Amino acid sequence: MMRAWILPMLLVLCGSAVATDLISEGSPGTVSALLLAFLVLAGVNSPLIFPRSIGAREAQRRSAVDGRPVVFWRPGCTYCMRLRIRLGRSARQLHWVNIWRDPAGAAAVRAANNGNETVPTVVVAGQPHTNPDPAWVREQLASSA
Repeated sequence: MMRAWILPMLLVLCGSAVATDLISEGSPGTVSALLLAFLVLAGVNSPLIFPRSIGAREAQRRSAVDGRPVVFWRPGCTYCMRLRIRLGRSARQLHWVNIWRDPAGAAAVRAANNGNETVPTVVVAGQPHTNPDPAWVREQLASSA
């Protein structure tokens, strides 16, 4: 769990170091904007943005029961962040699998993408869809309910 916070903590520390250096130059507006940018980057890359990940086997089992899609993702992926942010609150209804934490999830993504770990890969009714449009994912989620 601690590994997931390394990048966000580094971003906050780097932003703080750069801001401290710029304070001595006397440009508070630049310091504020830069610090805010680093904090936003840290927040977007933190585990707070994504719902709690589960294992691929558990996600597939749950999806078979409730019909909701499974999303395979990895930290730092801009397309995964785009999907998560554009889904809004409905993202919490999906089953999220972090392929860097789950070897079975990584294997499922490679099987669906000709050996590549291309994410996000969304599995709906057993069919994988690589980097789908968030509106389409929302429709699939609505139809599974």
